[in-house]
Amino acid sequence: MIQIIDKVTNEKALENAVSRFKERGIILPTFAQQRNPETIPERIKEKLKNIGLWEINPLNLFRITWKNEPKEKGGLFGNVNYIELPKALTGVDARIVLLIGKWFPTGAHKVGAAYGCLAPRITTGEFDPTYHKAVWPSTGNYCRGGAFDSKLMGTESVAILPEEMSKERFTWLRDVIGSEVIATPGCESNVKEIYDKCWEIRRTRPDCIIFNQFDEFGNAAWHYNTTGKAIEDVYNLVKTAKSQIAAYVSATGSAGTIAAGDYLRTIAPHVKVVASEALQCPTLLQNGFGGHRIEGIGDKHVPWIHNVKNTDVVTAIDDEDCMRILRLFNEKEGHAYLKAMGISQELIDNLHLIGISGIGNMLSAIKTATYYEMTGDDVIFSIATDSADMYQSRLEELTHEKGSYSNIQAVKDFEKCIAGQHTDNMKELSFYDRKAIHNLKYYTWIEQQGKELEDLNQMWNDREIWGKLFDQLNHWDDLINDFNERTGLLKNL
Repeated sequence: MIQIIDKVTNEKALENAVSRFKERGIILPTFAQQRNPETIPERIKEKLKNIGLWEINPLNLFRITWKNEPKEKGGLFGNVNYIELPKALTGVDARIVLLIGKWFPTGAHKVGAAYGCLAPRITTGEFDPTYHKAVWPSTGNYCRGGAFDSKLMGTESVAILPEEMSKERFTWLRDVIGSEVIATPGCESNVKEIYDKCWEIRRTRPDCIIFNQFDEFGNAAWHYNTTGKAIEDVYNLVKTAKSQIAAYVSATGSAGTIAAGDYLRTIAPHVKVVASEALQCPTLLQNGFGGHRIEGIGDKHVPWIHNVKNTDVVTAIDDEDCMRILRLFNEKEGHAYLKAMGISQELIDNLHLIGISGIGNMLSAIKTATYYEMTGDDVIFSIATDSADMYQSRLEELTHEKGSYSNIQAVKDFEKCIAGQHTDNMKELSFYDRKAIHNLKYYTWIEQQGKELEDLNQMWNDREIWGKLFDQLNHWDDLINDFNERTGLLKNL
């Protein structure tokens, strides 16, 4: 049966974790505090005022939240960070709102998904930080988030990611975190090569525990409860009397972030949940394959944790459009053209907050608004996982390849890549379309990765299983509170 994490499994490992955390002054935040950081103890908030957002300090575990002040150092908490894109930019009447991942530690929300995987294992004794190493297989930000969490939680990490990812990722992992880094062959789409390396580690390194974001329900549960609630909070800030949450767009990637759509369906049953992927690798759209440049959305398979029954639409975005818009949003001549088009300076100054996958999500939101003929009363939510800060080397490569950015290129990029988005390369899923996508899990997870066929069928047939998997966080908070009680650190602050 699919694992539910609900009890201590190794008391000795738990005792070792308690001792390690007590020795190093590590306090675990609850998931409720990550959703509502105003409930964090005042004594911890006072200490955070002197700590940088990316600093290697255990108290930064309390900054795993969408509600950090947008400051590099000393910030506390406020509203969820978001940006609304106007019709002058998107060309559609629907309001498109992106949550901003830039203001998490590491500059991406994946630090939260990784916490949702590691914290329950520590508080149940499944992971001994004095012996085990945490292995984080990823196509980019997840292994960075996992390595950061590991460092703050007193254990060593192993980061696995494709060799063609941006060099900023590798440099930070090695030089700042001190993680062991394994570069696997290929690009964003080469997920199987990562899995092959994981099997090698399972066979040869008994001290390693693998936290595979594609099959770790802690990833999806964190987003369901935390990202879903953050979207609801933003909606309550921006809605009018006639507004409705019309759609939620998420790059499929590990299928963690798209789980926020399952939460939104509990408060807006009519919401369209849209899975976005790269046209160069249209796995869900066409059972396709290939390589692409939208970093952070690994594919060529269907993640184990993707609740496909709750996905309404699949869109595929040309990665060339994303790379051209990356330049439009971050080059001086691009800014000048957008200003001439009537885009506010405030928005232009904030476009760097949208990374490559965020641009892909924006384009999928435009497609969705066009397809469903949405109006100004419809609000579409999506995610900017990270920012352009992660892709400065990509901008340099594009300049080297294509030359300096010009006004005429900005005109071309806006007209073709944003205004030129239509309803091609997208599909509204029928019941049997969804079942066909679900069935694709068989080939990766049963044949290759050793999962049980009974579990695959349960995920399709059992109407209660997804709720049970997503609703584990309240129990995990009880485990965290018990753990903190044993270390004694919180009460002795």
